[in-house]
Amino acid sequence: MKKRHLLIAMLTSVLAMGAAHAWPDKPVTLVVPFPPGGATDLIARTLAPKLQEKLGGTFITDNKGGATGTIGAGFVARAPADGYTLLVSSLGPFVIAPHLLAKVSYDALKDFDYISIAVQAPNVLVVPASSPHKSMANVISFLKANPDKMTFASSGNGSSDHLTAELFWLQTGTTGIHVPYKGGGPVMTDLLGSQVDASFMNINTAMPQILAGKLRALSITSAKRSPLLPSVPSLDELGIKDANVYSWQAVAAPRGLPADIKAKLHAAIVAGLNDPQVKTKLLDLGFEIVANTPEQFTAYQAAEFARWKKLIDARNIKAD
Repeated sequence: MKKRHLLIAMLTSVLAMGAAHAWPDKPVTLVVPFPPGGATDLIARTLAPKLQEKLGGTFITDNKGGATGTIGAGFVARAPADGYTLLVSSLGPFVIAPHLLAKVSYDALKDFDYISIAVQAPNVLVVPASSPHKSMANVISFLKANPDKMTFASSGNGSSDHLTAELFWLQTGTTGIHVPYKGGGPVMTDLLGSQVDASFMNINTAMPQILAGKLRALSITSAKRSPLLPSVPSLDELGIKDANVYSWQAVAAPRGLPADIKAKLHAAIVAGLNDPQVKTKLLDLGFEIVANTPEQFTAYQAAEFARWKKLIDARNIKAD
């Protein structure tokens, strides 16, 4: 009886290994937890054909938006850990939403295998071209002389642009008025119309209007100046420390992904991102290629999770 059980266990193990080595032999779904058209959707749809090219099989993108990305993230967390359901998401569901929402259907620290951060992009403080503020020094002086008078628009409570403003106020000892919108489109409309004073907008979103002369960039939240905006100083070089913020897009899987599938997937992601045509396109859009290891991503996710929890708790930020 013991021999029979041993044989069954060995056969099951061999079959499982064979299935893993055959991956992918059916369509792989890249779940994007947001509606089509945003930066995360762009990254998923850029990666899908490259993964298909390098790994074979079929890679499809499925948008499952809602609840600031947590519906799609929860769907992936509950999926089998077989490499056929993956999550391509921005930082929100990984490190921000769990601190904002009363109930999230997954544990961001335990329910995923983190594969790689694909890209990152800083935010940039922009004001309308007609704004009297010509520099970050002007903004800080105005805020200190006029607390809670200057409006800062964001794409929603707890969004990257909102949290950047909160971090900026905290680090400079100033205060402003947060004006949340439902998405980045309305922010841009009202910013261009001078209905709001400023926004820490993602560089990808802001660049076309900066280049068109309709928005003025005052400072960037990256550690160094961006090659896309070489004349715009970073917050760090202006003496505003610990306020570097990057929005990032990454690939994760349900916890328990077989090691060989993880290795294949990671190698294909790195190769796809460094494909000359893909890399040039992404750099032109303002993205920085990260393509780090699963170990690096896991450590970074934990650090970001703790960082944003501390800020959200300190500033008493709510989802609604």
